[in-house]
Amino acid sequence: MSDLLIQAQELNTYYGASHILRGVNFSVGRGETIGLMGRNGMGKSTLLKTLMNIVPPRSGTVAIKGQRMNGRPTFEVAQMGIAYVPEGRGIFGNLSVKENLVMAARASKTSAGASSGAGQREWTYERVLETFPRLKERLGHGGQQLSGGEQQMLTIGRALMTNPDVLILDEATEGLAPLIARDIWRICSLIKESGISSIIVDKNWKHVTQIADRNIILVKGQVVFEGSSTTLLNDTSVLAQHLGV
Repeated sequence: MSDLLIQAQELNTYYGASHILRGVNFSVGRGETIGLMGRNGMGKSTLLKTLMNIVPPRSGTVAIKGQRMNGRPTFEVAQMGIAYVPEGRGIFGNLSVKENLVMAARASKTSAGASSGAGQREWTYERVLETFPRLKERLGHGGQQLSGGEQQMLTIGRALMTNPDVLILDEATEGLAPLIARDIWRICSLIKESGISSIIVDKNWKHVTQIADRNIILVKGQVVFEGSSTTLLNDTSVLAQHLGV
């Protein structure tokens, strides 16, 4: 349990009178990659926003590294080491690529609570540019001048500059050209190898299962499947019923 970075229990989240999340339990361990799946409108983005306390749950608890975060502002969740890449990317269009990256820089933790593991090293400005060579070529460009794929790279790079313990990617490759999407998946694998935990939401279940240690499927705000990629891929009835494949 000491390696549990996120633990949510019995989450019930509403938008007005609409009951979206229904008794959801969800956890992320240190170094673990979670694939969060389900058709559109099943509560995936709402769960992520609830973990960040952007949309507070009406009942249930969210704990980050054992600390209860209910009622705490979103920036405090981020300060606890949770980086969120939202579906709309949320870059600063009036800032340059370099400014978007540098403004997020945060030194990695060297305390006992820091992540550990083979290959673990700080995500510096230089390391981010090595990982995203396209951004290195466009440092002076404004955020609004970038393509959709480049904006997604910038958002992920900016999140890595905070040296997070958990990186949340909502719709990691939505709307991206196949070659750019392939690059994003490569980067997701690098992030996993670096020891950062992650939650990945994406419609491409084949790529998600190649990376994820554990997969969770939501249907109408409830968890209907939780298990390894091997278990999921071997259960064709679950794939057909809940993912339409």
